[in-house]
Amino acid sequence: MNQAVWLPVVEKLSTKFRVKCLDIAGFGNKSQRDLEPYTLAAISDDIANDINEPGIIAGWSLGGLVAQYLALHHPSKLTALITIASTPYFQACQTTDWPGIKPAVLSGFQQQLAQDYQVTLERFLAIQAMGSPTAKQDIRQLKQQLLEYPSPHLNALKGGLTILEQADLRKNISNITLPTLRLYGRLDALVPQKAIEKIKVFQPSAESVVFAKASHAPFISHLDDFIEEIIRFSQNLK
Repeated sequence: MNQAVWLPVVEKLSTKFRVKCLDIAGFGNKSQRDLEPYTLAAISDDIANDINEPGIIAGWSLGGLVAQYLALHHPSKLTALITIASTPYFQACQTTDWPGIKPAVLSGFQQQLAQDYQVTLERFLAIQAMGSPTAKQDIRQLKQQLLEYPSPHLNALKGGLTILEQADLRKNISNITLPTLRLYGRLDALVPQKAIEKIKVFQPSAESVVFAKASHAPFISHLDDFIEEIIRFSQNLK
């Protein structure tokens, strides 16, 4: 994914806020930036270098993991945290009864990525929109937006999937001191509804909002409702 997915959001929020979009290394404007090793710490520290003055950070999916890491390790760079369809740990785990993406799905993406990036992207977009009443429209919009920037670096795609498999911030997020808003889609196949209550246990101070008919991309399927929540939360910080 790249910053193009945020264009409709930026257009609406820019009437009230100064908005800056930041690409993760290997994506969008940073498609040629190859970090080695490609870890959550490395891509988060890289983003931290792009933040010139404190502000609210909002991260979607993998970007939400980055935002949580920044809130933990670079809190002086931020004034508040917003996660969108994100979790401190994406992979499902039977031993800890944690809802998430089945390990076989993530490993399947890794194997498929090595064979055909385009097919992998199509499948990934389909899963992101799964459950949404406007799934076909959501997928079409995401694909159109992604084409506005160069294809991501292959190492970033592989590294991003590895982060989704391995990064686990569950025991850390209770240490987040910033005001936090967590936005979810009730129909999300990647961050299941059952995960929401479990996340609250680890970070009880965070505010949670669930869009009843949204999937993994509520800022696309429910743009106006999404904007309303962002504005409400931001104005309450003042």
